[in-house]
Amino acid sequence: MGGEDLKRALVSVSDKTGLVKFVKELSSLGYDIVSTGGTFKEIHENEIPVQRVSDITGFPEILDGRVKTLHPNIHAGILAREDEEHEEELKSKEIQRFSMVIVNLYPFEEAALNSDAGESQLIENIDIGGPALIRAAAKNFQSVTVIIDPSQYGPVLEELRQNGD
Repeated sequence: MGGEDLKRALVSVSDKTGLVKFVKELSSLGYDIVSTGGTFKEIHENEIPVQRVSDITGFPEILDGRVKTLHPNIHAGILAREDEEHEEELKSKEIQRFSMVIVNLYPFEEAALNSDAGESQLIENIDIGGPALIRAAAKNFQSVTVIIDPSQYGPVLEELRQNGD
C-alpha cells in the first residue's frame, strides 16, 4: 500500500486556471488523481479519472466543506518517510502514499478587497486544510512534489516527461 512506484496526486485548488489540461496530462503519465469538492467536480466533468477524498478517508466532507482533507489517511500518505518503519505502518493501516500535492489557497486577499464581502465571507476564505497540505508536502519534499500555483504546471510536466515519471 506504500510503495515508491505509486504515482498519486492530491488536487484541491481554488484557482482552476489550466487545471483540466494539467490533470489530464498527469493522468496520461499514470498518476491516480484524488480530489475534493469543486475541484473533483471540475475534473470529473471533463471525463478524467478521479477519486473523491472521502473515498480515501471513509468520511464525508463535513461542516459545509470546512473539513475534508484533515485526516490521517491523507496526511500520513503525504508525510510518510521512505523507510521500513513508515512503510510497515502505512501497510498495516492500508494507507497509500501521495507523490504530488496540488493546492492553492482560498482567495482571502481578493475577498478582503471586495467591498461587498462581509465578515462571514472573509472568515470562510481563511484556508485551514490548504496550508496544512502544503506544509506536510514541504516537510516531505524528498518524496512529494508540491504545486501551489498554476504557473508551475508547465515546468512540472516538462520535468516529469524528462525524467520519465
